[in-house]
Amino acid sequence: MDALCGSKFWDSNLSVHTDNPDLTPCFQNSLLAWVPCIYLWAALPCYLLYLRHHHHGYIVLSRLCRLKTALGVLLWCVSWADLFYSFHGLVHGQALAPVFFITPLVVGITMLLATLLIQYERLRGVQSSGVLIIFWFLCVVCAIIPFRSKILAAMAEGAISDTFRFSTFYIYFALVLSALVLSCFREKPPFFSPKNSDPNPCPEGSAGFLSRLSFWWFTKLVILGYRRPLEEQDLWSLNEDDRSQMVVQRLLQAWEQQQKQAARQTAAAASGKKASGEAVGLLSGRPQAQEPSFLRALLVTFGPTFLISTFFKLIQDLLNFTNPQLLSILIRFISNPKAPSWWGFLVAGLMFLCSVTQTLILHQYYHCIFVTALRLRTGIIGVIYRKALVITNSVKRESTVGEMVNLMSVDAQRFMDVSPFLNLLWSAPLQVILAIYFLWQILGPSVLAGVALMVLLIPLNGGVAMKMRAFQVEQMKFKDSRIKLMSEILGGIKVLKLYAWEPSFLKQVEDIRQNELRLLRKSAYLQAVSNFIWVCTPFLVTLITLGVYVCVDENNVLDAEKAFVSVSLFNILKVPLNMLPQLISNLTQTSVSLKRIQHFLTQDELDPQCVERKIISPGYAITVQSGTFTWAQDLPPILHSLDIQIPKGALVAVVGPVGCGKSSLVCALLGEMEKLEGKVSVKGSVAYVPQQAWIQNCTLQENVLFGRPMDPKRYHRALEACALLADLEVLPGGDQTEIGEKGINLSGGQRQRVSLARAVYSDSDVVLLDDPLSAVDSHVAKHIFDQVIGPEGVLAGKTRVLVTHGISFLPQTDFIIVLADGQVSEVGPYSALLQQNGSFASFLRNYALDDDQEEQGSRTALQGADEEVLLIEDTLSNHTDLTDNEPVLYEVRKQFMREMSTMSSEGEGQGRPVARRRLDSSEKTVQATEAKATGALTQEEKAETGVVKLSVFWDYAKAVGTYTTLVICFLYMCQSAAAIGASVWLSEWSNEASMDGRQNTTSLRLGVYATLGILQGLLVMMSALTMAVGGMQAARLLHHSLLHNKMHSPQSFFDTTPSGRILNRFSKDIYVIDEVLAPTILMLFNSLFNSLSTLVVIVASTPLFAVVIVPLAVLYTFVQRFYVATSRQLKRLESVSRSPIYSHFSETVTGTSVIRAYCRSQDFKVLSDMKVDANQKSCYPYIASNR
Repeated sequence: MDALCGSKFWDSNLSVHTDNPDLTPCFQNSLLAWVPCIYLWAALPCYLLYLRHHHHGYIVLSRLCRLKTALGVLLWCVSWADLFYSFHGLVHGQALAPVFFITPLVVGITMLLATLLIQYERLRGVQSSGVLIIFWFLCVVCAIIPFRSKILAAMAEGAISDTFRFSTFYIYFALVLSALVLSCFREKPPFFSPKNSDPNPCPEGSAGFLSRLSFWWFTKLVILGYRRPLEEQDLWSLNEDDRSQMVVQRLLQAWEQQQKQAARQTAAAASGKKASGEAVGLLSGRPQAQEPSFLRALLVTFGPTFLISTFFKLIQDLLNFTNPQLLSILIRFISNPKAPSWWGFLVAGLMFLCSVTQTLILHQYYHCIFVTALRLRTGIIGVIYRKALVITNSVKRESTVGEMVNLMSVDAQRFMDVSPFLNLLWSAPLQVILAIYFLWQILGPSVLAGVALMVLLIPLNGGVAMKMRAFQVEQMKFKDSRIKLMSEILGGIKVLKLYAWEPSFLKQVEDIRQNELRLLRKSAYLQAVSNFIWVCTPFLVTLITLGVYVCVDENNVLDAEKAFVSVSLFNILKVPLNMLPQLISNLTQTSVSLKRIQHFLTQDELDPQCVERKIISPGYAITVQSGTFTWAQDLPPILHSLDIQIPKGALVAVVGPVGCGKSSLVCALLGEMEKLEGKVSVKGSVAYVPQQAWIQNCTLQENVLFGRPMDPKRYHRALEACALLADLEVLPGGDQTEIGEKGINLSGGQRQRVSLARAVYSDSDVVLLDDPLSAVDSHVAKHIFDQVIGPEGVLAGKTRVLVTHGISFLPQTDFIIVLADGQVSEVGPYSALLQQNGSFASFLRNYALDDDQEEQGSRTALQGADEEVLLIEDTLSNHTDLTDNEPVLYEVRKQFMREMSTMSSEGEGQGRPVARRRLDSSEKTVQATEAKATGALTQEEKAETGVVKLSVFWDYAKAVGTYTTLVICFLYMCQSAAAIGASVWLSEWSNEASMDGRQNTTSLRLGVYATLGILQGLLVMMSALTMAVGGMQAARLLHHSLLHNKMHSPQSFFDTTPSGRILNRFSKDIYVIDEVLAPTILMLFNSLFNSLSTLVVIVASTPLFAVVIVPLAVLYTFVQRFYVATSRQLKRLESVSRSPIYSHFSETVTGTSVIRAYCRSQDFKVLSDMKVDANQKSCYPYIASNR
């Protein structure tokens, strides 16, 4: 470099050992001028690659862009003016150093590059360029030193030695400063950007670089949240990359790729075994199926974003080791009275700058990793939902709704919780290696003693982790069982209350809960032991290293620099070692969740090609050729050797004894069963009315429309044909009445008629009716058959397959299919089958008596009242309705209805007819008006506002135990005192006067220091054990209170509260109480007492600091109240918006056959994504609020 400049590159006497420091002209003209250029050229390839893949439209050439471009061109001109001036001097015989040619050339080309980059960014839609802001900032910073030097040189010489270069430099400085200021302003939004359609876009997308760096874009929401409690409409829309549609699609593509790859590997392994010979194949057995890796799919989808966070973490870790080096320099400066005073200011300034930079990068890292975790959870929830729509019935037998809800709520959340710790897998070893390296520089080989201790502790922690993993697997089984049982209880809560079965079911849930808590208690004790090991590990490493250092050689003296720099490095070492137990715990739990999710995702799916939709024999709507079907591969066939042909527009009845496979036949036509052989063809769109009506938790109108556009005439015709007009007059909100979950506020007959109206309104080509008339009274059944199903009904001309036991309607059908033992025994018109005297004749003999009695009762009823009154009677019979999802409940319902009918007949026999009357028009009008106000059934979940009430904290403290809480606080106070004592003792040790270069009380110093450290670890373990005991007690009591409260809630509560919301309390919220709250409280106590102990030490050493504490406390309190108001409310909104995800999922799983029959799967996926996005809308700003 000296040859390049023609002078010295570095002069320590000029730059370091002086009271007026400066850099040599060679250093200023070469390296200092090249630093911004090196940065821009190094960042260019990655930045161009980023711009190539991120096109947001182009930005119009604005005044701001013109000014920035003009400044770039002027800077290029100034640099080349310097270059030409150097050539001019060379021509005129001046001996100029090469640096006067190289530097202007390099700077000029770089300025031209920056100018071109400004225009390219405009064409790619970049509103604010972080790369160029950093470049201009470096240019200004590197120009400040020459700015000062040239003025000092001119003042010292009394004249300017080189007027041209002096002038061009200050013009250059003014231009780069102007470019830096202009680059801080952002451009207008680009053309063709999608933001125009969003009414409330997230400001982060259009925020400038500095705004993103400082999270200034979030300030507006914080101010709003401080002024008043935030509401859902205040939240911003999600960024495009964070929406479920984008995230889930990317994860699905990666998962499908893994499935294809696994299938190829399995096929290759199978063909390899086949080629190796029959004998080898017999010995080795069946080829092992290669399972697709869900972990790889996650890495492919979220790996690139995770790598960005890794880059931030790497910079932060490297900066972390800068402060100990600066501390070493500062201690040397303080101990050297002859050192120039500017050294201290420079080191202090560098320490402050390093801390600020570290904070900015650390929060960018956290924001990036938490957003990635949010996307991870979104993707997992979406994939699980889509899988649940296509799983076979055999899988549903294994995975209940409660278990699948657990996958969504607990297991997906675990992935989100572990994400911030994943970088510790490489960051912790890196920090340990760097800390050991720097400690070696200070203490020499003595540090190997500490390393040996860390290595010896690895197997112990590995054993603890393995045991915790085993407990976790077993505990999740109990959790699944508990949620499954709670789901069943909520599904049949009405029967439980009628039979007073609450105590027995309470005992079952409590027994499962006791087993779950037993395992949680063991895990908590192991966690306490693990914490003790890892709290003691950094201290023991420090103790052993310092002990070996002072004992191995009497000349080794522990002075202030060695002691405090070593402690600083050991404190850095303490962070990864303290985080490792949490990482191991989280990884253990997440590995269990990963296996559970992967097992669910690799389950069998329904074959979409099972039913042929396009090719069919001419003139037929449905054909089955040699069809054999089963519900599961491990079960015997239910239907076999079926040959059925149904013409277009025909009305076909399917009859047969109970259990012969009538409903299975309908499911086979829908593709719900597994086809073993044969061919099924169904031409045209399909509507399906199941035997147990599936009703959504929405308005009656939405249930009928089922996602189709409103056609008033068709809608009214469907309601009229299905005898629902009378119901609308009785229901509080008419067709806008909200139907409770599973149609809880409708009678069985009403639910069936709503389901039938859905099929009528769909106007489908093929209508499959699975015994829809069984749930309604006989006169209503006759009305529905005549008006809907029969030859004169609204479905006339459609292909109708009717499963029925009502023989009175059979003569009106085109032909009848008689099933017996899973086979078609007879097919033909009613009259022909009667003459054959076969299976159909025996069927008639079995059912004729009951049917005749029903018809006689129907005729008697019709003589005394008109049809409308009878329909209203059916409408008002919802007090006889019970949940009919299981056979035992169905029997209870029949028994209850018999008792009601007996009471009714006794009343009529005594001359007290049931009062029924028509409603006149005025009463109808009043009723309809009131209905609009009372139509809503399910109350929306409300979020609390304002500060968290002290009663909430007090309730948890009481659940933990008042004395237990006080003991935990006392133990942490003692632990803080021990920590202060250890630090003070080390300080006294390092300040001890040396005699003949030796420290005479080494044994005493080591012994006391060791005692204080071990005491600190024991106190931490005791506090963790105490918190584990208290936390488990609180978990038991709170779950017990919640369970008893819900089991003794009135039936009206369950009618108006979605079961998903209740399940959310028992799954996610109980999980937080069990596994999250207690460790969080320990972290709170740790931070609180560490802060207090720091304040005590500072005040004890510098009493004047006590004056500053009060204003600092006031400022901190205001800042906390300012930010926490928003953060707290966002957390509440997130909790409230979480329940609808699980409610919708539970509802979807129970109605998958209906959803698939109507081809509404895609719509329900969109609906689920919308509910997840609504939850993420509060999660995303909550993440930003914590920064």
